Amino acid sequence: MGYEKTPIDGYISAAPTAFQPILQRIREIVRRAAPEAAEIISYRMPAFRGRGIILYFAAFRDHIGLYPPVHGDARLEEDLARYRGPKGNLRFPVNEPMPYALIKRVAELRARQDRTKRKPR
Repeated sequence: MGYEKTPIDGYISAAPTAFQPILQRIREIVRRAAPEAAEIISYRMPAFRGRGIILYFAAFRDHIGLYPPVHGDARLEEDLARYRGPKGNLRFPVNEPMPYALIKRVAELRARQDRTKRKPR
């Protein structure tokens, strides 16, 4: 059983080969956390949109970025501290093991927060 191709497929296939499995795994993590979300490209980055943007992710030269900044879970925020960039966005270095369990916690929090938002008109 296949799935419908989305713009995120194109983004991942255009990324450097070494980054593709990382991006695909992040996509799968977010998809499991927010199965109702639409996969889109926004600001030239893959994103999942529910009632609002749940999560953006992108490959850069030396890191994977996750956006927007995470708020609302003090313990998670503490666990993410070493990955926070200057504006609070997350930067996961590609020369270190990718913290998929932490990314899963982020995706689950953002999906829960999105479900509490009012539906767009």
